Amino acid sequence: MSFELLLTNFLNPPILFFFLGMAAVLVKSDLDIPQPLPKAFSLYLLFAIGFKGGVELAHGGLQSDVLKALAAAIALACVVPLYAFFILRRRLDVNNAAAVAATYGSISAVTFIAATSFLGQLGVVSSGYMVAAMALMESPAIVVGVALARRFATSPAGANDPVLSWGGLLREAFFNGSVFVLVGSLIIGAITGARGAAAVQPFTEGIFKGVLCLFLLDMGLVSARRLGALRQLGAFPLAFATLLPLFNAALAIAVAKALGLPKGDAFLLCILAASASYIAVPAAMRAALPEANPGLYVTMALALTFPFNVILGFPLYYSVIQSIWL
Repeated sequence: MSFELLLTNFLNPPILFFFLGMAAVLVKSDLDIPQPLPKAFSLYLLFAIGFKGGVELAHGGLQSDVLKALAAAIALACVVPLYAFFILRRRLDVNNAAAVAATYGSISAVTFIAATSFLGQLGVVSSGYMVAAMALMESPAIVVGVALARRFATSPAGANDPVLSWGGLLREAFFNGSVFVLVGSLIIGAITGARGAAAVQPFTEGIFKGVLCLFLLDMGLVSARRLGALRQLGAFPLAFATLLPLFNAALAIAVAKALGLPKGDAFLLCILAASASYIAVPAAMRAALPEANPGLYVTMALALTFPFNVILGFPLYYSVIQSIWL
């Protein structure tokens, strides 16, 4: 990893605003972004990235290589929680292992959006279908995680197994707000194409990076406030939250190389595999696995894996891709 690439990432305005949010908590500033602004920022970012991805998808079409890449993305979202679960079972109970595995099998849309900003800073292009890959990867891990919990759960003698509403789970997995607005925007962008892009261009392009800066400022505040909970996690979750993303990134890079993806798309697939969900999965896990501890899987994803990826992961993963894609 070159120092120049690391510096480029650090000097990216959204990343600096993330640090600013963390610094505000560490110096005990009263800085705060009141609700519901962070949710509004999130919806805007999902809309903008989904719409632009749909426009690109309309331009390029669904060729066989695109379908292969999407299939590989779904396969990663199903495989990652499987091996993550069995690693986690060495130290955690079934419910917590399943919840954490689902968290790391799913993706972080915010990390993906920050990664597109990183590529833009470098002048590297990516394909619109990667937004479709992001949408497709968010939900399968939720279903796999809950299935693992039910498969390996042990009930006390005479106790009835809890009844799981698979219809409710699937609805939460595929129609939660973030997935719905992302997929909906992708479809609208694909339908309207270049004409639609021109109509909303000032909204989707002009203010995008400014809203991303404000959103990552809030993410810095939230992440820093959760740092105190890390002392209760012990060494194993801390190591898992940084080492598993590295392994997942390496696996995604190997898949991208085998598929012949261009550098920008390979990087985004790598980011999707290395990220961890702290929005969609926690919402589903609270309903499906209430016995699991949100303080464990949310803190690991948000206070450890997210900062690791945006600070060190971006330049590290891209450096590896640059060295392989000759």
